[in-house]
Amino acid sequence: MVKLAIDIMGGDFAPDEIIKGVNIALDENKDLELVLFGDENIIKNNVKHLDRVKIVNAPDKIDMGEKDPIGEVRRNRETSLVKAFQAVKDKEVDGAVTAGPTQGTIAAAHLIIRRIKGMKRVALCPTLPNLGGKSRLLLDVGANVELRSEHLLQIAQFATIYLQETHNIERPLVGLVNIGAEPGKGREVDKETFNLLKENEKINFFGNVEPKELFTTPCDILITDGFTGNMVMKTCEGVAKTIGSFLKDEIKSSFSAKIGYIFMNKVFKKFKKVMNPDEVGGAVLFGVDGVVVKAHGASNAYAFSRAINQAKRTVEGQVVQKMKNIIEETNDGE
Repeated sequence: MVKLAIDIMGGDFAPDEIIKGVNIALDENKDLELVLFGDENIIKNNVKHLDRVKIVNAPDKIDMGEKDPIGEVRRNRETSLVKAFQAVKDKEVDGAVTAGPTQGTIAAAHLIIRRIKGMKRVALCPTLPNLGGKSRLLLDVGANVELRSEHLLQIAQFATIYLQETHNIERPLVGLVNIGAEPGKGREVDKETFNLLKENEKINFFGNVEPKELFTTPCDILITDGFTGNMVMKTCEGVAKTIGSFLKDEIKSSFSAKIGYIFMNKVFKKFKKVMNPDEVGGAVLFGVDGVVVKAHGASNAYAFSRAINQAKRTVEGQVVQKMKNIIEETNDGE
């Protein structure tokens, strides 16, 4: 039985959509127990499967637009997010899921759960849209503006374990996001990282990957610093939205375009589904001493249920413990 803490109050559509997502996840997973942190009265009146649910009254929340998330986490230990993460810290649950503010999530993870001993940085890791027949991890996308080569190596190791244990990919292929495909390209940190990844026996290293190849590369994992990763991710989101708007406008522009849409309707629906972040679930926060999944702030019920399932798989795969083992092996060898 997997036991997870859920921040009921975090997210643009909390608590209603979050509670609906909880119900979906409980319906789908008979071996799942949840500790729900939020407004007790709302939860009791709307949650099913109360035999597998514990409710902790925590109606306070960290606002999505909070300008000082670190200060808020330190000042107010009664918010639903902080209490959920404290349950992870105290080993009362196996992991936590929230759709709350990204920086608040990262701050709470750092200050409460804390990093795995020997893990030098954490990384926020979303899954890119499933284009070209496969999905890919991109990390870091915002937990750290800058990363050193040894940090990027650890993050690549963590991502490798994650895919091995949650997606049954025996030897995930790792690529380094860079300005050119040839060895020796990029900043000094990129060159150093290239060599570390190439030499590490636990990494199946592909080489450099240019941003234009993000959705065509055979790589399963794409590694970069948080600044670059965030820029790449938001650019991809912007391009997808722009393409969608362009097609919508063009289809309305003429009768022949409308006729063409009728024949292409299935293709457009498939494109929309592939680009829909609801199918992914959330971004996993790698490096903290417990499983944390950050669902999209605008998650609907279905998307949040996917994030819960994602956290469950990560717990079942013992991803955190296996990363601890690698760190211990590395330290023993030094």
